[in-house]
Amino acid sequence: MGQPSRSENPSSGFAVNEVATFDDARNANSQEHELTLLQALRMYPRAVFWSLIMSTAVVMEGYDTKLIGTLFAQPAFQKAYGKQASTGSFQVSAPWQTGLSNGATGGQLIGLLMAGYLCERFGFRITMISGLSTVVALIFMTFFAANLVVLEIGQTLFGISLGMFQTLPVIYALEISPLSLRAYLTNYVNFCWAFGQILATGILRGVLKLDNEWAYRIPFAVQWTWPVILIPLLFFAPESPWWLVRRGRVQEAREVLHRLVSSQHVDFDFDKHVALMVVTTEHERTVNAETSYWACFQSANLRRTIIVIGIYCIQTLNGNPLRGYSTYFLEQAGFPTVQAFNLGIAGYGIALAGGFFSWVLLPLFGRRTIYLWSLVLMFVIMLLIGILGVPLAKTGNVSYSWAIGSLLLISSFLYNCSIGPLTNTLCAEIPSSILRSKSIALARWSYAISTIVAGVLTPYQLNPTAWNWSAKTGFFWAGGCLISIIFTFFLVPEPKDRTAAEMDLLFEKKVPARHFAKTQVDFSDAVYEQEIKTV
Repeated sequence: MGQPSRSENPSSGFAVNEVATFDDARNANSQEHELTLLQALRMYPRAVFWSLIMSTAVVMEGYDTKLIGTLFAQPAFQKAYGKQASTGSFQVSAPWQTGLSNGATGGQLIGLLMAGYLCERFGFRITMISGLSTVVALIFMTFFAANLVVLEIGQTLFGISLGMFQTLPVIYALEISPLSLRAYLTNYVNFCWAFGQILATGILRGVLKLDNEWAYRIPFAVQWTWPVILIPLLFFAPESPWWLVRRGRVQEAREVLHRLVSSQHVDFDFDKHVALMVVTTEHERTVNAETSYWACFQSANLRRTIIVIGIYCIQTLNGNPLRGYSTYFLEQAGFPTVQAFNLGIAGYGIALAGGFFSWVLLPLFGRRTIYLWSLVLMFVIMLLIGILGVPLAKTGNVSYSWAIGSLLLISSFLYNCSIGPLTNTLCAEIPSSILRSKSIALARWSYAISTIVAGVLTPYQLNPTAWNWSAKTGFFWAGGCLISIIFTFFLVPEPKDRTAAEMDLLFEKKVPARHFAKTQVDFSDAVYEQEIKTV
């Protein structure tokens, strides 16, 4: 059996002229394609377990994203931090809503860039544990915040820690699982995000009748739950074998595979699968040996970086900010506070159902097909919400409010069975393996910028003391959907059933996005020819 590497030094390179190694990689690549979903579940149960554990941290992001936006509709929070409006009700002003909504997002900009460096320097496990540990301390600031200034500072600092582990679960899920499981495990990350949102809405609904400070402090305190559970578990988690290969620690990568694969599969060839990782990594280094953020914008990586940035920004452009403010939006659209909270909970229950339904769609259609047509449907929904908002503003008829509420629920299901989960899958599969962490960090960074812009606009669009667009805001996000459709049609490729090496070659050959699914690739022959030229 050819050994996957002759050196533990990542800079020394792999013995690319060793024919046996390429034969091992070719065989492992073929096995990746032949492995069915059920076979993969039986072979990689431990990989599934650790991926689910790592992804659970995203519950915190979904929870925090929903928490502040929903608190704006809570009477106790409004009275404690808001001012009395001309209508007699208490409202947190639009500028403060904007600041609080963007506080955590602004902090995430710093945390994301730190994570792109730290996870490649220290590994996924250490970076995740460090981020969760700092979260424990920072929750104290928001829990005891006596005024909006302290709450704003707490949210911003909390966002830095949150940014440190936002992208890690997606990359970790992809790098510890076989080809047939990757879409399902990366999709699960979005399920955790949706669960965090429904948890925030449910807890806030449960404390709605409280008229004191505990109505909003209890929801902040719940955030301590996840670090306490996850930190001890992640201490025992295996590191990504791809990361170990990138660091030149090939023997450790082989040992990690032993931990991830069921002991019942004694015929599993660990050397061949490590060889595939090494050959893919070294091929990417021959194309561009740099692993800095700047390398993401060079040669074929520029196209890949633009695509993942665009996909992440589409999460904002398709109307997600409107759904994030759903409880407050429904309240402004004419629903009583209790009904607005109830519909908000129903919306996120439907979102969870959408997450499960996404797993049904994955084996039936390509990623690009699902993603593109879901954006078309979202465009229609947002347009209808805007149209219904016109007579609602004139008549105040409650039937229009119910129609708008129903469309919002449908959009939540649609997003969570397609656009939301596929964002993680596409953005994990499109970058090169050596730049995956930094590419996704840049994409999430750009998404955070788009969220900040939307966070400035949305409160003004919905707040009755500002622009007061109410449901007519749907027209604005319909325009965002149209931009997203055009971008997806021309730029987003089909990565389904493609290994990392095959994706590398499709981008290097400059295959148009629309032709990825039909283009034939013999990865090992092409890699071997190019590597021999460099030896």
